[in-house]
Parts: sequence; structure tokens; C-alpha cells
Amino acid sequence: MLLGFPLLSLAVWVPIAAGIVVLATGSDRNAGAARQIALVGSMLGFLVTLPLYFRFDPAARGFQFEVLTPWIESFSVNYHLGIDGISLLLILLNSFTTVLVVIAGWQVIQERVAQYMAAFLFLSGFMNGVFSALDALLFYVFFEATLIPMFIIIGVWGGPNRVYAALKFFLYTLLGSLLLLVALIYLYNVSDGSFSLLDFYRLPLPIEAQVLIFLAFMLSFAVKVPMWPVHTWLPDAHVEAPTGGSVVLAAIMLKLGGYGFLRLSLPIVPDASQYLAGFVIALSLIAVVYIGLVALVQSDLKKLIAYSSVSHMGFVTLGLFIFNAHGMEGAVIQMISHGFISGALFLCVGVLYDRMHSRQIADYGGVVNTMPVFAALFMLFALANSGLPGTSGFVGEFMVIMGAVKASFWYAFAAATTLVFGAAYTLWMYKRVIFGAVANSHVAALKDINMREFLVLGLLAVAVLAMGVWPNPFAEVLHTSVNDLLTHVTQSKLP
Repeated sequence: MLLGFPLLSLAVWVPIAAGIVVLATGSDRNAGAARQIALVGSMLGFLVTLPLYFRFDPAARGFQFEVLTPWIESFSVNYHLGIDGISLLLILLNSFTTVLVVIAGWQVIQERVAQYMAAFLFLSGFMNGVFSALDALLFYVFFEATLIPMFIIIGVWGGPNRVYAALKFFLYTLLGSLLLLVALIYLYNVSDGSFSLLDFYRLPLPIEAQVLIFLAFMLSFAVKVPMWPVHTWLPDAHVEAPTGGSVVLAAIMLKLGGYGFLRLSLPIVPDASQYLAGFVIALSLIAVVYIGLVALVQSDLKKLIAYSSVSHMGFVTLGLFIFNAHGMEGAVIQMISHGFISGALFLCVGVLYDRMHSRQIADYGGVVNTMPVFAALFMLFALANSGLPGTSGFVGEFMVIMGAVKASFWYAFAAATTLVFGAAYTLWMYKRVIFGAVANSHVAALKDINMREFLVLGLLAVAVLAMGVWPNPFAEVLHTSVNDLLTHVTQSKLP
């Protein structure tokens, strides 16, 4: 409790309330007030999540900080929140990223400022709701609600093809999640009228029903991750989205898919999860290898990083479905690390785009000569994206590969190729953009990053290095939650 309010409710509703206040500032004549209120609201939203970490008991089993209040009593729907170590880290990542996005858009966004800032605050609250919901219908409401602010962000502040990209993003993710709703309604009926996820975990479902439910869940969550071959909406969405939209999309929204597998698929249908694990692993390895090669031939900076996200998120789904502690903990660590690194890379592209209004790699060259501080930070994030030891990018991938070796040498061998491909496409891109002689007069006129940009990139640099050098504060909160989940899944035996 904080000031008489449950901490989890504050994590969900403080950013949403701040978004409402920001909207009330009205037109762009009050843009300064909108920015200041959004910054204060996002910082409060982050501060109220910090006690969740410091008061969290890593050794305790089950969910902590629970809130349970009747919501729609006629259908036994409750406002039920609670977190374990997995959701704790994602809530912290989400709230931290929201602060950075508000600061990053401070000067860049000049039109409809209040609406822009409010959209990110609403999105932050909705995603915290997804990460803490323990009622299936509440989970679904928050899960779908996240689509609306992102649809608006891409459609209003995006690039020339923003309407196409926004519609593609919305339709892909909405159609995928309709089967999720059907599966939840089926579970409600067989659980004697309960939407509680904890009740769903105890259902003795036959394998045939489990397989169908797993496929319904998978279609929804695979689109979010996104897994190959339902990944095609992501490059378009990233290319057209404003920088802040790309940051949140890559850093947080893709994690909704991985979290859905952890919170719904694995514990509700454990037999089907084991039965179809080979199928998921195959799709994951295709994403790691094939999409890595696709990233290698990209000429657009944002598309390259978008395809890189698909490849790196393949590590997440691989780690989840090899069913050992190294793999599953590595998958969660990879989600957090990818949030830091991909967010930082998209912010770096945003820094260049704000100055040159081009995302084409060929338009750059020799940027280090005019932007040395930016070049140094960009190099750190490029090396982290390549999996350099000492950065966060190494920790999760190393843990997943260790887990994959226990399952199959060939899984580990295929997954490890990302260290080669990742270094190839990331460092080749960095070389062409940053090194060499000054390519043209536009590059010659570039000015290095200002204090606002340095603050945002510097905070992410600290996060990437801290997690890479000392990952224990991130990993220790996961042990009990991951072990309990693995015990639940592996105890259930296929006939």
C-alpha cells in the first residue's frame, strides 16, 4: 500500500490519470504545460513501481501485491491483480521506457502535443494492466486496449504511409486475438463460471482440448512477438511510426506476446505446450536464422532494426519452449535486454532522422567526424545488439544457448548463429553510417546530441552496461517464479 492505495493499482492507473490530465490541457497553445504534466505523470508512474521491486520477496511462491475486487459480479469477473518475478521486471521496464519516450519527444513533436503524450501514458497504464492481471477477462481488456493508443500514434504522427501501416498493425493483432477470446470463453464454461487465471491453471483438460486452446493462444501471441511467418506487419509499423512509437513498440509491446505464452499458454495447457514445443522451436529458429539474413540486406535503418527485433525475439520463444530453468530465465532476461537495446537503437535512428530526415543507410557516412559523442553511444548499443560480453545483449542469449544445449546441440548451434548474423548486419550498418570520410554536405552540417538526447541515451547506456556486468538483480527475482512454472508444466504428463 502507498498512501492507502494498492501499489499495483497505482502502477496501472497513475499513468492513465496523468494522460487524462494531459488531454485536458487542450490545444497546442498549452503544449508546454502538456509536456510538463506528461513528464511528471510518467515519472510518478515509474516511481510508484519501484516499491514493487524493493518490497518483492524473491523466495515467496505465488503472486504478490494482490488486489481482488468484484467487477462484473453476474459473470464472476473480478478486478484481480498480482505479480510474480516475471511480470515485475516487465512492469519496471515499461514504466522506465515511458519516461524516456516523453523526454525524447519533448522538442520533436510540435503538433497535437497533448494527444501524443497522453497516448503514451495511456499505453503505459494498459500494458501494466496486462502484466499484472490475474483475471482472464481483465487481461483480455487490457491486452486489446493497448492497440488503440499505438494505432493512433502510428496513424497520426507516422510517416507518409502511416495509415496503411496502422491498419495493418491493428488488423493483424486484432484478428489474432479474437481466437484468444474464444479460448477464454471456453475455459470460463469448463471452469464452472470463473475467469480467474488461477482457476484455469488447475483445470484437468483433455489433450485434444489443450491442443486447440494452445493454437488459439499461439495465434494471438505469435502475432505480438512477432514470430515468423506472422511478422510482416512489424517492419511497416516501425518504418512509419514516430521514434517514440518505434521505441515502445519494440521495447514493450512485443513483450506482450512472450508474456502471454508465460502467463496463459504454458500453465493453462501444459500438455499441449510440451506436445507442440517442437513446432514452436522450429518457428523460433527460422526467425533467428532466416530473419537475421533478411536484416543483412536492408538499406533502411529502421527496417534493419525491426528485422533484428524479430530475430532476437526468436530467442525468447526458443527459451520458453525448451523447458529448463536456464532457457526460461534467459528468455525473460532477453526480453528486458531487448527492451533496452532496441529502444536505444530506435532512439539513435531518431536522432539522425531529426537532423537529416532520411533513414537510408546510403545517405550517411562519416558521422563520427561531426557527432563523436553520439557515435560512441551508438557503438555501445550496436555492440550490445551483437551480443558483446559485458553488455545486456550477451546475458539472455548466453543463458538461452546454455538451456538449448541441454535440450539439443543442434538447437543451440542454430541459435548461436545469431551471434554471427547479428554482428554482421549491426556492425556493417554502423560502419557505413558512422565511419569513413564525411559523405556529403548534410553530414558535414550535423551537430552532436544535445543534453536532452544525451540524458535519454545515457540512461539506456547505463542500463545496458549494468545488466551486462551485474545481471543478478534482474535474475534473482525470477528463480522462484520460473521454477514453479516449470514444475507445473513438467509435472503434467502426456498419455
